[in-house]
Order: sequence, then structure tokens, then C-alpha cells
Amino acid sequence: MSSQLNVDTIVDKAGSGGSNVKMANTSTYVSDGGATTQNTVQALTKVWLLGGDDASLTDSFNTASGTDNGTGDYTYTFTSAMSSANFTSHATAANNARRYGFSEARATTTNRFDYRDEGGNAADNTNSSAMHGDLA
Repeated sequence: MSSQLNVDTIVDKAGSGGSNVKMANTSTYVSDGGATTQNTVQALTKVWLLGGDDASLTDSFNTASGTDNGTGDYTYTFTSAMSSANFTSHATAANNARRYGFSEARATTTNRFDYRDEGGNAADNTNSSAMHGDLA
């Protein structure tokens, strides 16, 4: 027997307005048109960051620290590990110069990025990245 809960607001037991909603890894959402469902947990960004040209963290989610390995070479350590090194990684140089970044090495607890200028030379710059995949 299935049931449906229709509410406008979810609040904690104390009624203070806060809420703690936990989702199982089998939770799904329905597409805008209603024809497709997707796994909610699978679709979430697991790590994102905005890093300085010295790998310092300006803002982040699930990122513990950054390490400056040299010119344009940064490693970021995750707070919670990924289940494997088989996750997607997107890197962006966050300044107005013509630069690009790519994931040089992925591990379950770190991601190492290499940033280059338009001539292919290593280049320091502020950067941003996001990772998608499964957490351990």
C-alpha cells in the first residue's frame, strides 16, 4: 500500500523552523515534463571549489584543503572520499586570460589540476572545479 504526504513546510520536532531531511540513495526526482525519473543522490555535485592562484580556498563544498605543487599545478583534498577515482571533473580558469585547466590525476581523496595559458605554458590563476560521481 503506497501513501502520499502533501505539506507546504517541513520543520523539526521543536517547531523552530529548521529541518533535517535525509534521502536514501534510491530517491528519485521526476523531470519537468514528468516523463523521466532520475536518481537524486547520483545527480548531486559531490565536490566544488573556488581556489586562488596559490590553491587557497575562497569557497568550497566537501574540500578540506588545497596544495600548490608549482606553477599552475594544484591538488585539492576532499573532506569525504569518492568511492573510486572514476568520477567526472570539470576545471575552469577563473580569470579573464585565455587559460584552460584539466584534471591531471584523480584519486578517491584528491584531484590534481594543471592550468595552462593559450601557448600551452603552465600558468597560475584562480580556478574553479566541480566533481560528480559516487561518494564512498
